[in-house]
Amino acid sequence: MSWDFSNLFRRHAKDITRTLRRRGLSAETAADLTQDTFVRVLASPPRDGVGVHNPVAYLFRIARNLRIDHLRRERLFVRVELSDGEFAEIADHAPNAETIVYDRQRLALTKAALAELPERTRRAFELHRLGDLTIAETASAIGLSTTRTWTLLRDAYEHIDARLNGL
Repeated sequence: MSWDFSNLFRRHAKDITRTLRRRGLSAETAADLTQDTFVRVLASPPRDGVGVHNPVAYLFRIARNLRIDHLRRERLFVRVELSDGEFAEIADHAPNAETIVYDRQRLALTKAALAELPERTRRAFELHRLGDLTIAETASAIGLSTTRTWTLLRDAYEHIDARLNGL
C-alpha cells in the first residue's frame, strides 16, 4: 500500500471531522477521532491482498467505527454534574504512603547533610533558609560580608544537593 498520508490528511481530515460532528459528537471528540483514524491507518495499514482501492472510503469507514466504539464506551459511564466547590471536595490532597516514606528519607538525608556542615555555614543556612532572613540580614547576624555569606549559602546548598543525589 503506497498512500500519500500527508495529502490524504490535508484533503480529508476536515471532512471526516465535519461528518463526525454531524453525527452528534463534540468538536473536541470529533477532532480526536479524526486524528485516531489516521493514526490507526498508519499503525496498521490494510494488507496488500485486501484490495482497498479507495483510501478515502477506508478512512471514513474507520472513523465511523471509531465513533461507534466511542459511543459504546460513553454509555458505560455515569456522568454527574458537579460545581467547582463540590469537585474540590472530592480531591484528596493527602500524600500517598510512598510519598511520605520518600519525603522522610530525604528529610533524614538533609538533616545528616546539615550536621556535616561547618558551624558557621550551617548557621548561615539555617538563618537564611529556615529563618527567612535575606542574605544581607543573615550576613549581619553572623558578622560576615554579604559576598562571603552568599558563598557559605551556596556551599551549603551544593553539599545538601550532593548528599540528596547520592554523590
